Amino acid sequence: MDVYKTIILSMNNQIKKINLNHSFIFFLFSNIFSLIFFKLDNLDISPLICLFLILIVGVSHGSLDHKKGERIFKILNIKNISIFYFLYASLAALIVIMWIIAPSISLIIFLIVASYHFGKEDTQFLVNKISHFVRFLFFFKGSLIILAPMFFHFGETVSIFKLLLIDNENFYTSLEFIETNKILLIGLILSTLSSILLFLNEFEIKKFIIFFDYFSILILNYYFTPLIAFTVYFCFLHSIRHSISLIHEINSLNFYEGLKNFIKKALPLTILTAILCLIGMFFLMNSYDLNSSILKLIFIGLASLTFPHILLEYLLEKNEKQKN
Repeated sequence: MDVYKTIILSMNNQIKKINLNHSFIFFLFSNIFSLIFFKLDNLDISPLICLFLILIVGVSHGSLDHKKGERIFKILNIKNISIFYFLYASLAALIVIMWIIAPSISLIIFLIVASYHFGKEDTQFLVNKISHFVRFLFFFKGSLIILAPMFFHFGETVSIFKLLLIDNENFYTSLEFIETNKILLIGLILSTLSSILLFLNEFEIKKFIIFFDYFSILILNYYFTPLIAFTVYFCFLHSIRHSISLIHEINSLNFYEGLKNFIKKALPLTILTAILCLIGMFFLMNSYDLNSSILKLIFIGLASLTFPHILLEYLLEKNEKQKN
């Protein structure tokens, strides 16, 4: 048992080291990219580039969900894997339908769920024991992804919400109340405190990763539009970090071999998702211009993929704990 614990501890330290290097590189990248953008005032990044990056880099971190589904079905002794594909696709389609029927409620739920998801996925490798209090901290830490663009670019963020089929005047009245009464600032303070508490919890210097990530997100949202800032974060911090954990699961002894196997396994569903997005783009452009279609596709599409992805992660974690 001591040997097993030693191996697990060694693997966790390896993951922390890789993620520390990744966070530091991302922090440098965010600063250099922001400086270039600041110096080149006329630099314009097309939403099409953002969509391309999200499809290629961002979506790939969830493209092994079918493998996780197979693990759950094995635990539950269900042999017909086609049931998993049907349920996963049905839930994604249901989210899109719900968004069309009740966009305001769907957006609010998505922002709450996304805040927790981003906080947890970006930080859980640093936490040995996840309590209810730690989950609470995950939520506020992840809320920075939602609050920062609203704080620095409130008008542009509201414009994106309007493009996402949100036509409820009460919704925008509430947003204006939040802005004028400094509630966004309070939210940022709470997010900052959550990062500090997560850093101090079972303190070790490698947890300084949290602050690299924190300042990277603030820098990106200060200099860039909400779409560009989110794309850079989602693709090059959140998705790559999640992919690193998947690569480590595939091959904990040889990272580069694990990377090659990850790419092979992730490619089919990544390509399928890209094809479905292009089909969605074709239909959207019958009613909207290119940029509006892209924004709808990115955020509503991500919402439809995020819910089954998070549910799958929860079910896998729960069932594997019960099995052990």
